[in-house]
Amino acid sequence: MSNPSQEQVIGQIAQDHLFIQTLETQNSDRHDFHDVSVWAIKSALEAAYAAGALAAQNKSTTSKGKK
Repeated sequence: MSNPSQEQVIGQIAQDHLFIQTLETQNSDRHDFHDVSVWAIKSALEAAYAAGALAAQNKSTTSKGKK
């Protein structure tokens, strides 16, 4: 099973926690700027932290035993 890319993880966090469908610039204020609650921002930051910790753990685990 392959690991998701950084962009995929960030995009999923944006969708799941901030309810933002895309992080691509849409050149429209209505689509590029969002009202987001502080609890959603906190949740997204916690998810990003957890994803980073998991990625570091996976990198550490896969690099063990390699010389």
